Amino acid sequence: MADLSAFPITGRWPAAHPDRIQLYSLNTPNGVKASIMLEETGLPYEPHLVDITDNQSHTPEFLSLNPNGKIPAIIDPDGPGGRPMALFESGAILIYLSDKTGRFVPADPALRYETIQWVFFQNAGIGPMFGQVGYFNKFAGRAIEDKRPLQRYVDEAKRLLGVLDARLDGRAWIMGADYSIADISTLGWVRNLITFYEARDLVAFDDLRHVPAWLERGLARPAVQRGLEIPRRG
Repeated sequence: MADLSAFPITGRWPAAHPDRIQLYSLNTPNGVKASIMLEETGLPYEPHLVDITDNQSHTPEFLSLNPNGKIPAIIDPDGPGGRPMALFESGAILIYLSDKTGRFVPADPALRYETIQWVFFQNAGIGPMFGQVGYFNKFAGRAIEDKRPLQRYVDEAKRLLGVLDARLDGRAWIMGADYSIADISTLGWVRNLITFYEARDLVAFDDLRHVPAWLERGLARPAVQRGLEIPRRG
């Protein structure tokens, strides 16, 4: 049986199954990237709820795993060389799990890097910009009388959706015929923008030609449906 006692986080979130990948997360758009990928690959894992609304990601135990205090993070008891491996950042986790399983990234090196660039596109653009739309449209920023910040992020979200829409022209998935970590990285954020952030009309989502059907295809996948609920606050 794997010994994870060297990781302080297991003191607060004990591993009932230490031989499984330990997932520390919440079902936010970033968090579900990891849970969807784990569901898609079928790797055995044990989810632990880290309630970011209660600042649990800023406890000493969580910070010992991710000093940036963000979910998701994982511990793989069977990492490279058979040694436990701790990892944070959702994009890095997707790439790691795809390498571990040989799934959801093309084997061809050029196509592999092309896939990774779209993961970075989500992490660097879609996530931060959509999150700002949510802040200014639904949360504390809503009370700001000056609506220029909201409009700035709405305009950028629309531009990014346009880039994604153009990419999907003639493609079922971001990389073409095959579903990949580029899709897994992006689905939760697009879903969140038009549902939880209540920005469907703001970003003219229904005027897009390809993104709505792509989102529907992704959300129809059983592993995506399961992953979107893991781990969920009670």
